Amino acid sequence: MHHYIIMGPQGSGKGTQARRLAADLGIVAISMGEILRGHMANNSPIGQRIRHHMETGQLVTDEIVDQVITDRLRQPDVAKGFVLDGFPRTPGQAEFFLTHHRLDAAILLEVSEETLRKRILGRRLCDGCGKDFNVYFRPPKVEDVCDLCGGKLSARTDDTPEGIRQRLSDYRSKTQPVVDMLRQKGLVLTIPAESHPDEVHKQVLRSIGVE
Repeated sequence: MHHYIIMGPQGSGKGTQARRLAADLGIVAISMGEILRGHMANNSPIGQRIRHHMETGQLVTDEIVDQVITDRLRQPDVAKGFVLDGFPRTPGQAEFFLTHHRLDAAILLEVSEETLRKRILGRRLCDGCGKDFNVYFRPPKVEDVCDLCGGKLSARTDDTPEGIRQRLSDYRSKTQPVVDMLRQKGLVLTIPAESHPDEVHKQVLRSIGVE
């Protein structure tokens, strides 16, 4: 079985690399953000608790997150292994996870703040088909027009310089201690993630001994 965590700040490519690694290994990629949003969309009891925390500007508690990840890892599709994206985000969540589950490695994607800003500020999503572009790295042929369906391209409302500063500050204060803790346990594999996703993916595979 393969048990991995993908870590890094927003814009580092965690979701992309988690999905690609999972596909290569024949295991499941698990996004904590998608799970939490799914609970809210279904208006489950735990989803109501999650919504309450978010609407009142509070962090979702470790207790809730630990319960959600425990329930998810009991599902049959994780029998061969998993790649986690977006968890753990606090030392408490990390300690809980390591107490109950084996971890092969935490794969840390390292990207400079300048590149992160360009990746986030340059993001554009098609209102029609959902295709993503980036004005710096993957620009559309026609400005603000989707190459595939001709739909309008828009930036996310929270993709602003202030929003980026806040996200990076949150990462340094809340998630970096998790990285430090896992590094002390010898579980962190650091991958330079400035290059094309294909090259980053190759480096991820090499780091875990898969070619």
